[in-house]
Amino acid sequence: MSTTEPIPDPTTDYDIFAPAFVADPYPMFESIRSRCPIAHTDRHEGSWMPTTYEALHDIAHDVDTFSSSDILVFPRPPMNDGIPYHDVGAPPISSDPPVHQWARKLVLPFFSPGAVRPYEEGTRELCHALIDGFVGRGRADIAGDYAQQIPVRVIAAMLGVDDSRSDEFVGWVRAILEQGHIDPAGRLAARTALLDFFAERVADRRANPREDELITQLVQAEVDGEPVPDNHILGTCNLMLVAGIDTTWSTIGSSLWHLAQHPEHRQQLRDEPDLWPSAIEELLRAYSPVTMARIVTKDTDYGGCPMQEGDRVLMAFPAANRDPAVFEDPDEIRLDREGNRHLAFGSGIHRCAGSNLARLELRASLQVFLERIPDFELVDAAAVTWAGGQVHGPRRCEIHFDRPAA
Repeated sequence: MSTTEPIPDPTTDYDIFAPAFVADPYPMFESIRSRCPIAHTDRHEGSWMPTTYEALHDIAHDVDTFSSSDILVFPRPPMNDGIPYHDVGAPPISSDPPVHQWARKLVLPFFSPGAVRPYEEGTRELCHALIDGFVGRGRADIAGDYAQQIPVRVIAAMLGVDDSRSDEFVGWVRAILEQGHIDPAGRLAARTALLDFFAERVADRRANPREDELITQLVQAEVDGEPVPDNHILGTCNLMLVAGIDTTWSTIGSSLWHLAQHPEHRQQLRDEPDLWPSAIEELLRAYSPVTMARIVTKDTDYGGCPMQEGDRVLMAFPAANRDPAVFEDPDEIRLDREGNRHLAFGSGIHRCAGSNLARLELRASLQVFLERIPDFELVDAAAVTWAGGQVHGPRRCEIHFDRPAA
């Protein structure tokens, strides 16, 4: 008699932190979508998970019913006056109207196409320097040695902080996003350290403003004739670092993981460089990393699902981007795909304000890598490790390649 545990039904008992889901979430998304487009689980204090493009788009746009007050996919410990920075959020992404309007308006100028363009040269120089560090070995971890090193330094430059602390920044981000659901105390410690760091910078910039730096400009900004509250500035800096690092490095890492296994796509980009714009959008669609949460503000019924006030809804944007009702052959990567209306950056008022910077970093990092190392393969596909839950992407991904001639 078999003692094998039954496989949970993902429509009623999904677990986004299960190892199989973290390693490859797309089969579960498809299983749910084909049987019950909006799933439910009692795990992790319960949540709903829509998996169709239509549902995710609709819910993202219904900000009255689905609040962004808590965007984490796992319940956070109760925040009270005894918790450091208990009233610091991550505006504008965690703000609802009417605060959201001025909070988003405050940061958009920093992420316009013109504002991020000056970061391209430095990003490419950084990519070359990182490759210089391992190209002679003929082997590298494209996640740890490359992808994870790029966004943290770009964001540090934007914030005007010392990128020599990059490893520390990365540790904070991982403790908050990757391990927070299993180590709440570690998450709180990392969050406190991160906000302590920015509180010191905000105080310094008030006393010693610096030109062309995001923190200084936030400190000097006004809303309705009043200075922006410090807690709001801290929350925005928190967002820039946490959301601006893990999401982008995960997409860079996933894209390189894909290219390591598809020499025909590497060749296609060499032969047809005009494909880069559509290729970037297709890689964003296929490997969009982010799942956000929404909180139901009032009892409602969506798609036949009776959601109650306070319920958590997981906005699995990667599922929407594999919906066959919208994307032909969604699991096939077509670098020349047209009409690519993906939701990698979300939708509605909370669509990612940093999308221009993310695209720039992704394009620059891939172009430099393929220029320097045109052909490479995974050392062992089974040995690749992944992070999941809030942000999906490779954490260790070993490749090998021919070392350049001396």
